[in-house]
Amino acid sequence: MSTGLFLTLEGIDGAGKSSHIDALEALFKAAGRQVTRTREPGGTLLAEALRTLVLNEAMDPLTESLLVFAARRDHIVRVIEPALARGEVVLCDRFTDATFAYQGAGRGFDETVLSSLERWVQAREDAPLLQPALTLWFDLPPGIAAERLAGARLPDKFESQPVEFFRRVAAGYAARAAAAPRFARIDANRSRGQVWAQIEAALAERGLPGSDVR
Repeated sequence: MSTGLFLTLEGIDGAGKSSHIDALEALFKAAGRQVTRTREPGGTLLAEALRTLVLNEAMDPLTESLLVFAARRDHIVRVIEPALARGEVVLCDRFTDATFAYQGAGRGFDETVLSSLERWVQAREDAPLLQPALTLWFDLPPGIAAERLAGARLPDKFESQPVEFFRRVAAGYAARAAAAPRFARIDANRSRGQVWAQIEAALAERGLPGSDVR
């Protein structure tokens, strides 16, 4: 059986990460891998219900963070860990890095509390903390992201935040990336083809797609 591979896509709203998941899925499937494609908050019935609350209801940052991590725990237990145990590739649109960027840097919530929640929720018996093997970080200037989002759809409570909020979120992602070698920065202020070329280069640098990388 192939070794499971956990890969995440991160970035501020409007960075374009979601538009590349189809191509990533096709790439791994062409290499003979089974793929589970999912998102956060979300991925299970319970997590999707919590996602609706988080994205649309007013609440303080602690409540928001607790709901996000509750959704994450259900997602890990019901979807991510079982798929990895089956040797699949898990492609997840956002994971814990988004919580540190949005609730931590963006909302100004205490990152020591987020770190504690991260340890509790992502702990595994007799194994390291569950983290992605590779995180593709779609880095885009917040002003350009705002232009892309303008008029695209009815915004949720995060998408409707001012540009300054997204500057803080982007800074949060940059700090997280600086501390974790698993990050691959993708310059998202490029053409679709150029962005995809960067993704392919990041995968190739790590020997992916393949069957022996955790």
